[in-house]
Amino acid sequence: MKAKHVIILIAAIILADQALKFYIKLHYYAGEEHHVIGNWFRLHFVENEGMAWGWKFGGGFGKIILTLFRLVAVIWGTFLLRDFIRKKYHTGFIICASLIYAGALGNLIDSMFYGLIFENSDVFAQNVAKLVPFGSGYANFLHGRVVDMLYFPIIDTYYPKWFPVWGGERFEFFEPVFNIADASISVGVIVLLLFQNKFFGKKHTEAEKETATQEAKVS
Repeated sequence: MKAKHVIILIAAIILADQALKFYIKLHYYAGEEHHVIGNWFRLHFVENEGMAWGWKFGGGFGKIILTLFRLVAVIWGTFLLRDFIRKKYHTGFIICASLIYAGALGNLIDSMFYGLIFENSDVFAQNVAKLVPFGSGYANFLHGRVVDMLYFPIIDTYYPKWFPVWGGERFEFFEPVFNIADASISVGVIVLLLFQNKFFGKKHTEAEKETATQEAKVS
C-alpha cells in the first residue's frame, strides 16, 4: 500500500469526523437529540473530557496527561505507519493501523483546540455554541472536550420483573454515545484482532521467502 493512499484514507476520516463535530457543536445544544432512522439511530450531542466512549481519567490533571499521551501516540504512530509502508506490511494491517491513527488524531484535535475556538455548551442554559476568536473559548490549550453524537440504542426495553438482580430495570443496547473517530479506532482494533493471523502470517511468509532466496543466491 502506497503512502499517498494511507494519507488519503486518514484525511478522509479526519475530515468526516471534524465536519460532523463542527456541525453538531454549532447547531445542537448540549443534550439535544434528533432521531435519524427510527428510534435506533439518533444524533445526541454530548461532550466528554476523557477517553473514547465517554470514559474519564483523573479530572483536570488527568485530562492534560491523557491529551499529552494522545499527542505522543500520534507522533509515534506517524513514524510507525511510515515504517509499515516502507517494509510493505500486509495491506489490511496498514489499513487497520491507519484507522486507529486517524481516530486518535481526530479526538486529539478536539482536546487540543476545541476549548480555544468554541463557546461553552451549557447543558442547563441549552445554548448553541459559536466559534470565537482563537484563544477566547471555554478552556485552555489541551483542555478541550471531545464531541460525541452517534447514538444507536438498538434495543431499549426493561428486564422482566422475574429477572434475577436486574428485574424491572431498564436495559439498553447499544448505550454509549460516540463519534466517527471512536468508530474508526474500534473498527481498526477489531479487524486487526480478527485477522491478525492473516496479516502477520503473510508478512512472515514473505520474509521467509526473501530469506530463502537470499540463501539460495549465497549457496
